[in-house]
Amino acid sequence: MADQPASIHLFADVLARVHVICAALAKEGGWPDGTDFSRVVVEPSREASHGDMATNAAMVLAKEARTKPRDLAEAIAARLRNDALIAKVDIAGPGFINLTLKPQAWADALRTVLREGGAYGRTTASATARVNVEYVSANPTGPMHVGHCRGAVFGDALANLLAFAGRDVTREYYINDAGAQVDVLGRSAFLRYREALGEQISIPEGLYPGDYLKPVGQALAAEHGDRLRSMPEAEWLPIARDKAIAMMMDEIKGDLAALNIHHDVFFSERSLITDGHNKVAETIEFLRERGDVYEGRLPPPKGAPVEDWEDREQLLFRATAYGDDVDRPLIKSNGSYTYFASDIANHKNKFDRGFADLIDVFGADHGGYIKRMQAAVKAVTAGKATLDVKIVQLVKLLRNGEPVKMSKRAGDFVTLREVVDEVGRDAVRFMMLYRKNDAVLDFDLAKVIEQSKDNPVFYVQYGHARGHSVFRKAREVVPHLPEQTAPRTAYLANTAIDRLSDPAELELLKRLALYPRIIEGAAGAHEPHRIAFYLYDLASELHALWNKGHDLPYLRFIISDDPELTKARLAMVQGVVSVLASGLAILGVHAPDEMR
Repeated sequence: MADQPASIHLFADVLARVHVICAALAKEGGWPDGTDFSRVVVEPSREASHGDMATNAAMVLAKEARTKPRDLAEAIAARLRNDALIAKVDIAGPGFINLTLKPQAWADALRTVLREGGAYGRTTASATARVNVEYVSANPTGPMHVGHCRGAVFGDALANLLAFAGRDVTREYYINDAGAQVDVLGRSAFLRYREALGEQISIPEGLYPGDYLKPVGQALAAEHGDRLRSMPEAEWLPIARDKAIAMMMDEIKGDLAALNIHHDVFFSERSLITDGHNKVAETIEFLRERGDVYEGRLPPPKGAPVEDWEDREQLLFRATAYGDDVDRPLIKSNGSYTYFASDIANHKNKFDRGFADLIDVFGADHGGYIKRMQAAVKAVTAGKATLDVKIVQLVKLLRNGEPVKMSKRAGDFVTLREVVDEVGRDAVRFMMLYRKNDAVLDFDLAKVIEQSKDNPVFYVQYGHARGHSVFRKAREVVPHLPEQTAPRTAYLANTAIDRLSDPAELELLKRLALYPRIIEGAAGAHEPHRIAFYLYDLASELHALWNKGHDLPYLRFIISDDPELTKARLAMVQGVVSVLASGLAILGVHAPDEMR
């Protein structure tokens, strides 16, 4: 079955009903024109004993209604009690309204899952602004390491999530191919070039020692022979540097492809100053015309040293006018631009390309960079663009609880490719997302391939595979059950789903009904880990129900003498399988039909 256009889902449906009641009360009570109903929410109840859902409508609208929240709650509750969807309404505390829905609501929610298939939870009408997600952006000075891996997976899953939630997403990699570090790369590659020509070399402090540059040296030797040795550094350095950058970027793209990560745009930092005109200088002039740069001195930093502080008169960006703690230098004492100046130009360039919604994924060591970048974006876009910076914390690589030794090839770190080759793409992607991005992650190479409940990626994938195993076994009772997903989903959508009445079954249906809201919340907060957490909870409920069926025969998915109840339970399993597949796709993880 092809994906169908998304329809209104259960939480949104109940919220719409609350809005209609509040709007009617507003009209009858003469509330102020333009009363803001967007503050009203309908959320899952925090405790099952409080019902299925809760709304804050009376709490946030009491001022406009010129009444006490409790009194307004009574008025709203009186009308909700007449709603055919709602079984019970209670008022708690100062005015929260708790709702219990009729079982039919959950059966209808499952029908929605089956009807919409892969479109369930998808949003088609969302923010009109295009979204630019910049992630990875590792310096092209070597292969990607496991720390880069987390930012790459996070950024890619976030882009998937935003696209699923209806945003127009562009995935961007900012190539840091300007500045001192790429000159160091060029000198390191030149040493490997001399080595390829037969020289004995030693790598001095400050250059890159990893064996990964040997192929670059060999390529330079094959292409140029020994001609580079007779050139002055000013001539051979750009040749060695550009070759090394190109080969390192090819390797980085290969590493990313191993994780099924691909970008729409690879934007060169160097292009800001070399592609016909100097965009960094233009950006500085743009800021100067608006009074946002000036010549001045910065006070000495308090506490730890600041990398870009110099005790001199210099060109400064008036960052404090836009929320930063201190103004920021734009030009170094040697006349070159600061990294920050290039970053301002990069973000102005994004805005000029039509992006007003910007997301940057930064590494753990860039926390102090957030305020200045947000200040810069405010300045160069006149406040028309927003920048959300997501910090991805460190990864501690372990094996059975012990730190993993460094890579021989890389010299001083473990490469991304080594990790993917050892445990597989799915384990890497899921586990990199199974913790909030700004929390340190312990990644144990032994634990992530265990086949147990303690290994979340296995447990979720096993849930999907277990669902398909149920379908295979069910054909003894339901011989006409289609093998293919689309016709099977359509077939099961017309079953007697209302026969699902056990509390454990209803809890599973409630979990399925929550998925669109999880998508909406995760996309709005830019937090793909919420999807991983939800999938684990959903798979856990399926496994729990399976296990109950072993002890309680009436709860088994397949009832040999009751094909109609079997089909209803197969519809429930199909709903779980569909949502697991959808969520895993957002995370970039395979949904297997069988586990081997």
